[in-house]
Order: sequence, then structure tokens, then C-alpha cells
Amino acid sequence: MAAQFKMTPMTQAGFESKPSAEIKRRLSNPNIDPLIQMSPVTPMYAGFGSNVDEAAKSIEIGIAVHDGDYSVDYSIQKIQYNDSPEKSGALIVDHITRQLRHIAKEHLFKFVGGGVTENLHKLCPTLCTRLWLDLDMVPMVFPVRSTARAVKPSAANEAPKPRPTDEQADSAVRKLVMYFGPSHNPRLSIGYRNQVEVDANGLTHIIDGVEEYRNTCREGTWNALNKYANDLRERGVKIGFFSSTPQGGGVALMRHALIRLYRILGVDATWYVPKPSPAVFRHTKNNHNILQGVADPNLRPTKQATDQFTEWITYNAERYWLSEGGPLAEGGIDVAFIDDPQMPGLIPLIKKARPNLPIVYRSHIEIRSDLVHVAGSPQAEVWKYLWDRIQLADLFISHPVAKFVPSDVPVETLCLLPAATDWLDGLSKPMRAWDLNYYMRVFKSQCSDIRMNKLLWPARGYICQVARFDPAKGIPDVIDSFCKLRRRLDDILPASKTPQLLICGHGAIDDPDASIIYDQTMALLEKEEYAPYASDIVVMRIGPSDQMLNALLTNAKIVLQLSLREGFEVKVSESLHHGKPTIATRAGGIPLQIIDGKSGYLVDVHDTTAVANHLYNLWTDKALYDRISAQAAVNVSDEVGTCGNGAAWLYLASKLSKGEKLKPHGKWINDMMREDAGEPYREGEPRLKRDSINIQG
Repeated sequence: MAAQFKMTPMTQAGFESKPSAEIKRRLSNPNIDPLIQMSPVTPMYAGFGSNVDEAAKSIEIGIAVHDGDYSVDYSIQKIQYNDSPEKSGALIVDHITRQLRHIAKEHLFKFVGGGVTENLHKLCPTLCTRLWLDLDMVPMVFPVRSTARAVKPSAANEAPKPRPTDEQADSAVRKLVMYFGPSHNPRLSIGYRNQVEVDANGLTHIIDGVEEYRNTCREGTWNALNKYANDLRERGVKIGFFSSTPQGGGVALMRHALIRLYRILGVDATWYVPKPSPAVFRHTKNNHNILQGVADPNLRPTKQATDQFTEWITYNAERYWLSEGGPLAEGGIDVAFIDDPQMPGLIPLIKKARPNLPIVYRSHIEIRSDLVHVAGSPQAEVWKYLWDRIQLADLFISHPVAKFVPSDVPVETLCLLPAATDWLDGLSKPMRAWDLNYYMRVFKSQCSDIRMNKLLWPARGYICQVARFDPAKGIPDVIDSFCKLRRRLDDILPASKTPQLLICGHGAIDDPDASIIYDQTMALLEKEEYAPYASDIVVMRIGPSDQMLNALLTNAKIVLQLSLREGFEVKVSESLHHGKPTIATRAGGIPLQIIDGKSGYLVDVHDTTAVANHLYNLWTDKALYDRISAQAAVNVSDEVGTCGNGAAWLYLASKLSKGEKLKPHGKWINDMMREDAGEPYREGEPRLKRDSINIQG
């Protein structure tokens, strides 16, 4: 079809700004960091507008370039069509992306966002998706006037004249920049009743249409997803998710991805978070650590902190969600999904207001079942408070991990669902070298800002662990394993051929431990056995940039996940998806994701010698590395992707909203869903291990 179109030789106006030859000359100096020579320097924004001239069979495309403060350049060009403007989408996408690539390369720009007018979006529905996937731009669609206002009263009755496309593009990009923060990341949007407005409440269009999602999963998963989405959409069922934080951590990542997918499928799904309280989050983090068995043995919840916790969730529920017109009031949602150990206090409040509303509670942390039944233990005290509230829910979802669920939970209400990640979001999508280099450059700049050791990539490779700074993430074992490796490699390789170590991760507003663990990590590097290698260890807390984590994972040689205690830790599947050999502990749900010796390696907790041995073999044996890397990329189950996870939630919503009483008896929700949908697993279809698991302890 593209052959039917051509660009006219006439250009109304091209980009006028000229790049600095002196800057390029300086950056080409062979003595500077090679990354600096091949990466964009300046983050920029772009706006796009269009006018169709049916008489001339042409489409005028305007592009405005904005630096975050003011528009600095523009381009207007015309494209001819031979059939109809509605069929010119491919040519429009090609024209815009070529223009942006050209000016970005000339000026060393990194375009981070794009404002698209509604008219252009209708004319070219695939433009936003291509901006996101091909150029790593966050696209937003805005209503922008396409006709010029009459300048004289006498002209009011005349036919409106088209508004110049550069003006439309400029208007779109000025609207766009208001949604970005000072670090050039999209701002988080929390709306009325503390609803998380995912993708700026629909203005952001990183994925338009279902085809991109269809390509991320297998046929059985896709068919099941659509079966339940169609049912819920036709019956007008409303579902609501409730969790503690809108950003940071796995729950928030999953909810953003789910709401985005459900919006495209036409499912009425909303997500709510409470008003944050630092004092309450300190208490709930203590509870989290106590249940996992990684807290100080003398730490116990105080009555004052527990009462404050109860008052906090009650306040949020009554103010935002239970009042008239709220999602939990009569006429609100039809099924409630409650996440996080911060939120169980909501369950009895819902049951009191709406006794028949189905409630599903998801427990995503390891609960030390061996300790919660020890009378008088801190674990027993915390669990009693939580279970008194959780037991009112209709279903209890757990990660599929041995001894994750106390025996108090009736097995007939227990079902299993792993965590998930999204293959199309900033954390996992493939990115071109131009964009990867930009984020690596920004990361290096952040290291320099706090005088952290330099990551010398690409001159040297590195091993990384991406995780929150949490006492359960095994960071001391990561350092010990790396230093054992380096002692061996230093005997056979020059320093330039040995790896560095990167330890990094995001934070979350409900995690006050991060600074404490970070400081402990830095102090550990001063110990005598680690000090010789401390200059090759980079320890960084980074902001909420999924693409930066993506770049750090993409460019890493080997990935570690040496958790002491763990929920599911979907970062392991993300690493495998990137084709990275991953060495991880037999903790929580990690062993379900790695085929030991095939897609990575599993080791016992604290066995740093085994970790060092695997690192040594992977670093020195290219054939072994290539084999493990190739297997890692193709052995990831749909269950840990957004489509598989989204289908599981819709299955529960479909059944519960019809009044059906589910009794899973410890089954995997994905298995129940695929059987009910008539979509059995195909031979050879990757699945998480279904070994006999004693879930309750």
C-alpha cells in the first residue's frame, strides 16, 4: 500500500536550527568515554499536527521541537496520497520517524515525549505505538483546534480556514510538557477519590490497539483473555483494585500495566490507593520484615502504631471509597481486589457496608509459617492482626511458594497466582542503541553527582543485581560473591577484562528502609576483605525511570538475584526475557522461573562460593554463556506477562460477579482459567514449574 504514496518535492518549511560542529568535534575525542561519543545529550519534546487538503490530495504534517521551556524549531512538509488520507498511516509514520531520527542525530537530541493532535491520531492510529516502541517517546494525544479563529467579525460567516500545522504541533507539545517532571519522566497522576489515573487518565497512548499485546503471548492465553474480557464488557461489570502505593515496587508496575490493557479491551477497571502516611508506612514495613523473619528479633508492633494503622485505613475508606458515589458504596464496583499487607483493614469495612460484595485478597510476601504459630512471637502478633481482617475475604491468593501461607487459611479459599511484568512497558521493551546509550549516559551522570564509582561500560562489562535496598535482598551476599569471583579472575585476566558489579534499584513511598540498607551496603565495602574491589562496585538508588533499569539490564553481562527471603521476584523473569544468564537463590518463587543449568543457575541462600563458581564459568566460557543466554530468552511463561496475569484476574471477576462460589483448594488460577475457557496448554508451551508444593506450613 505504501507504494501508492509519495512525498512532494516541495517543502514548505524545514528545520532551521544548525548543529554545533564544535560540540561534535569535542565529543569525537578518542580519549573520552566511548559512551559519550555515541549517545544523545539533550532531552527534547516534539509536537505533531496535520491538515488534509482533499482537493490537492495531500496531507500537511507539522512538527514542533520543544526543549521543555519553549519551542525551538519546526518543520512543515506535505505528503501526497493517491487513494485516501485514511490509508496513508504508514507513510505518515515513516515521515515523522525519519524526521525525528535525522534531527536527533544531527543535534544529539533524545526525544522523550510527543504531543499528537486528536485529528492526526485519528488519521494515523498507529503513530503513538510506533513513537513508543521505535523511538522511546511517551506519546500523548490532545484535542487541538484545527481551524483558525476569525480575526474580523465580518469573517465569522465565512468557511473556517485550516490552522497552520506548525501552530497545531506547537499547541500539542506545550500541552505535553506540563505532564512531565524535571527529570523528564511523566508525572504520576492521582485523581478524585485517590484513583490512580494510569497513563494520565488515558491521554498517554503508549500502545493503541490489541495487536501488540497479541504478539506478547501464545494463542491459548490470548483466547482466554478475550473470552473473559468480552463477558465482563457485555455485562457492564466494574472491578476495582486497592493497593498501598501508585509507584515503586512490583504491585504498582503490575497495576499500571493491567489498567492499560483493560482500557484497550473495554473492561471497566479502576485502581485506588490511600493517602500516604510516613508513620504508618514505617509500621507496615516493620510488619513486612517481621513476617519475613528478617527484622530484629526484639522488634514488635506497639499498640499505638497498630491503632494508628487502623485509624489510617478507616479514614481513607470512609473519606474516599465508602461515601456516596464511591467505588465501595452501593452502585460502585462489583468485585474488589485487595493487595498488600497494608490494606487488610479495608476488608471488614467493605463487608459491613456491602456484605455481598465479592472480595479477593492477594498476599504477595513470604509469611514465615513456622514462626506465626509460635505463641508470643512477633510474627504471631502481626499475623493475628492481619488474619482477623483477611479471613472475611472470599478468596486468598498466594504466590505459588512452599510454606507461604499459614495453616489458618482454609484451603478451599486458597488459590495461586505469580507476580507478572509487562513486555511492552519501559522496563522490558526492546530499545535501539541510541536510546539505551542515553539512559546509560544519564546513569553515569547520576553516579558522578554523588561521587559514586564510575561504571566503565562499554569499555568493561558488568554484573548486576536490580532490586530494592531491602534487608531480604541479600546484598551482602552479592558483594561477597563478586569479590570471590574477582580474586580468581585477577590471576588470569588483566583488570580491563574483569567485570564490575552494579547494585541498583528504585524506591517506594512505603519503604523507609532503603536509605538504611544503602548506608549499610556502603559501610560493608570498607571491610578489609572487600576494600580491594570496592572501586569496581557501583551502588546506586535511582529514580522512577523504567527505561533506565531496562538499559542497565540490557547492557549487563550476567544478572544476580540473591534474595534471602522472597515473594515471587518477577525481576528474574525480566532478566531471562532480556536473554541474561541469571544466578539466583532458592528463595520464594525464584526457583519456579529458572530451569537450573539451562536458563540460569539456582543456589542455596548464602552459598556465595557456588555463585562465584557459576560467575567464573559464565565469564570465561563463551560457548556456555551463549547457550544459557539463548535458553533464557525462550523459556518465559505467559503466566508472568500482563496478558496471562490479566486473564487470571478477569476469570475471577467473571465468576464472582455472577455469584459463583469458587473453591480453588490450592489450585493455580491460570490452570482453572485455561480449563474453564476451553484452552488447554499446548505441548511444549512454557509454564512455571508445577512441582508438588506444600503451600501451607
